[in-house]
Amino acid sequence: MRRTKMSSKLLVLFIILLLNLHPLASSDPDPVQDFCIPDTKPGSIRTGRFTLFPCKNSSEATPDDFTFAGVKYPGNFTANGFSAISVGPTIFPGLNTLGMSFVRADLAVGGVNVPHFHPRATEIAHVLEGTVYSGFVDSTNRVFAKVIGKGEVMVFPKGLLHFQMNVGDSKATIFGSFNSQNPGMEKIPFAIFGSGIKGELLEKAFGLSAEEVLMLKKKFSPKGL
Repeated sequence: MRRTKMSSKLLVLFIILLLNLHPLASSDPDPVQDFCIPDTKPGSIRTGRFTLFPCKNSSEATPDDFTFAGVKYPGNFTANGFSAISVGPTIFPGLNTLGMSFVRADLAVGGVNVPHFHPRATEIAHVLEGTVYSGFVDSTNRVFAKVIGKGEVMVFPKGLLHFQMNVGDSKATIFGSFNSQNPGMEKIPFAIFGSGIKGELLEKAFGLSAEEVLMLKKKFSPKGL
């Protein structure tokens, strides 16, 4: 009887431990040292799409490793009037292992940041200039959206579809920060029509004709197929 009670207590403690560990397991791991500036000399490890670099000796780190000037100006604009400069450890070494990254986004008048989501990060979007219609959709298909302006901030919960559109009469600039050094991104139009999903399925899913699906595939496929 005593052993049964003890086993039940241990089981409860084990479940509590798992519940408390879950948030840690679902985010970037905590660093075990002050910083890790990647050493890009020969000796890196290739794992799928990513390359793992050993850390430089901390004595070799310089202030330049922890500063970045690449977001002073907008990047190239797409046909949607959208420009983004994404910054992670590959171009800003000081971010490595710190569990964060950021992006500068610019929208021309009427420009759109198409519906997309980040599978590994929550995003905070801060409007530096302009007026932006900004929002996200939760898992019940409820839309949380409003027009925000200079100095205002909106949060997009991890993994939820979100979007932005410049509704002002001048360019808009947004600074977005992520709680992952590799947040990932899935742009909905490209993921659906540019990924090679069978056309027949898309016709049935969206109520489109074969010609309409083919047109969208040509528009969003990187190969134009």
